[in-house]
Amino acid sequence: MILYEDAQLVVCCKPRGVLSAADSSGQESMAALLAPRAVFPVHRLDRAVSGLMVLARGAAAASELSRQVREGEFEKHYMAVVHGEAAERATLTDLLYRDKARKMTFVTDTPAKGVQEAVLDYERVWYAEGLSKVYITLYTGRTHQIRVQFASRGLPLIGERKYCEPRDECPLALFSCELGFTHPATGERMHFRAEPPEEWPWTADV
Repeated sequence: MILYEDAQLVVCCKPRGVLSAADSSGQESMAALLAPRAVFPVHRLDRAVSGLMVLARGAAAASELSRQVREGEFEKHYMAVVHGEAAERATLTDLLYRDKARKMTFVTDTPAKGVQEAVLDYERVWYAEGLSKVYITLYTGRTHQIRVQFASRGLPLIGERKYCEPRDECPLALFSCELGFTHPATGERMHFRAEPPEEWPWTADV
């Protein structure tokens, strides 16, 4: 699970079903998995999403890595498998509104309080059996952003249960596959990559 570790940070692969940050729900979190280390998440993955995460091991490292996230210096790339034939490549730009009561995010045309711009690029890796595997570069980190932006274009992710009908009864096909950031202490540019599991739907083109 751990790809890299030093006194400042831990880079690991978050399992599906684990919370990025501990909360009051009692569900398993990355902090529990990495104990007895004290760790601070600087970016988050939905509980249903697996893949690469970086966690700081102190307040100073957390502050610097969080700054990189805010200022667009932190690279985040994902793989996803979606229903339908995605374009070979595209930029998706939307205004998103988060309904906290319903715990859902929606595309809107109206700027308003709480509405935030969401931007990503993607390239299609393959199209097979009515499914498309896409490589995503995420520029903004809105809650459920990838899921909502693709679903709103008739390309819901495999395993999506919130933003499409009918709902798939399989795991969500979204994986954090690459991270790039500057080490908070050494200034070295660091890059990590991991591959999705060798199982359907990731292997639908085989």
